[in-house]
Amino acid sequence: MSSINNKKVALLVDNGFEESEFKKPFDAIKKAGGIPHLISPQKSKVKSWAGEDWGPEYDVDKKLGDANAADYDAIVLPGGQINPDLLRVNKDALAFVQHFIDNDKLIAAICHAPWVLVELDYVKGKKMTSYHSIVKDVKNAGADWQDKEVVIDGNLITSRSPKDLNAFNEAIIEMLSISDDEKIV
Repeated sequence: MSSINNKKVALLVDNGFEESEFKKPFDAIKKAGGIPHLISPQKSKVKSWAGEDWGPEYDVDKKLGDANAADYDAIVLPGGQINPDLLRVNKDALAFVQHFIDNDKLIAAICHAPWVLVELDYVKGKKMTSYHSIVKDVKNAGADWQDKEVVIDGNLITSRSPKDLNAFNEAIIEMLSISDDEKIV
């Protein structure tokens, strides 16, 4: 696995995030030498969703209001149904994600998380994928939706569901390991 040389990665979640879509990327980033931070609108703990019911709580590394998006090289947006629905109506969360869009930083979204990107009018003309139940939302927002385990379009990585996490994590690490002077513009 590639090394990502202490690059800082924000994982933005609210209550109801799909646990595996947070935990597995978090662990993969850490294993590859990155510095993952759980960022949340919640003060100290945030509650996951694990399959069919509530899962464990996780400690928040930085409260959203105290986090500076400029401190991060990339953002990962885990899915679940509840989490992205809460984030897409949170003005602070949207402003945080907008920084990554405006500065051409890596954005990785899985499952229902593209809802946040739809809310920011970011997906028009982008090749991407998502969970099957939001395909129409993503297409209606102007994306070129593809049924693949991982789709990369510039600095955007998207995947469909937890079953695609290995490919999703590999894409994140690979993209983070590319130095700025190696990137194709």
